[in-house]
Amino acid sequence: MKHKLSITLLLLVMFFATQLIGLTILNAYAPVKTSTLNETTGTTELSIEKPGLPFGLEYEETNEQTPNFLSILFAIVFAFVIFSLLMKYNLKMIMRLWFFTVIIVSLGISFYPLLVKNFPNPSIIALLIALPLAFFKIVKPNIYVHNLTELFIYPGIAIVITSLIYSPTNRIASISFMLFLLILISVYDAWAVWKSGIMQKMAKFQMEELHIFGGFLIPSMSKKDKNKIKNIKQKYKNKKQKIPTKIKNKKFKVNLAILGGGDVIFPIITAGVFMWSFPAQALFGIAGLIPALFIIGGALAGLIYLFIQTEKDKAYPAMPYITSGIFIGLALWYVLIMR
Repeated sequence: MKHKLSITLLLLVMFFATQLIGLTILNAYAPVKTSTLNETTGTTELSIEKPGLPFGLEYEETNEQTPNFLSILFAIVFAFVIFSLLMKYNLKMIMRLWFFTVIIVSLGISFYPLLVKNFPNPSIIALLIALPLAFFKIVKPNIYVHNLTELFIYPGIAIVITSLIYSPTNRIASISFMLFLLILISVYDAWAVWKSGIMQKMAKFQMEELHIFGGFLIPSMSKKDKNKIKNIKQKYKNKKQKIPTKIKNKKFKVNLAILGGGDVIFPIITAGVFMWSFPAQALFGIAGLIPALFIIGGALAGLIYLFIQTEKDKAYPAMPYITSGIFIGLALWYVLIMR
């Protein structure tokens, strides 16, 4: 195991907590079914409306039976290319503004359902809550604000992507594309970590140059170094003598346990597509929860397996393991529930 058991468990707890928050928010934005009586034919017609998103993120419905999946793939590739170019030319201010904007909007989307029924102007209130959190995350970062906001950032982003993938009129196309996307992302993740190393470069650039990281981040230090710092503080405590510059500038090794944002968000998106596609499979009054739980359970199992297999000083792509777990979860769902 790459990290201490306590660190590994904390990463798993944060991953699972984000998935549960994601399911809650997915349920809040779930498509709405309406039945209308056609007076001409005397038949009842069922219509399904996609979820409405705040902050002007509505999209126009088309007469197409399936969403434009090529546009979704293009958007993902385009975002990656832009980020790579900004990193190459060291345009840090633009990248920080990009992160700042995405954080505010995604947090606002996550907070909006909690406010819409109880407050006037819920969109504005959601943004007012998200703004200081984004400020402290980007401008005055600390590990607590960073990880706390990550819990709500990914569900917010997932809602937007799920809305684009899900088709009320053709769930087979939506599900097929989602599974294809999982495989594609997993292959890319394996290549980017094991072959090109671009994932490690991007993570290093974010942390060292931008002081931002898209994912969960847990720093830790050895007991030996902790005791050294403790002894230095005790030695110069309540003394007029300042800590010598040589000691003050002494560097200590900090170990970082990280879990990338993509590894967290794709299980939520997958759960969302199946959750909205199979609303009849409800549990605890939540439509579509049964397949979603199989997906989240499979993703968690895949991540646990990965963490057990990891070795120190080695980088691993998480998506191949998470995707494998999701497919196993879906297979179990099909055998146990669908058949």
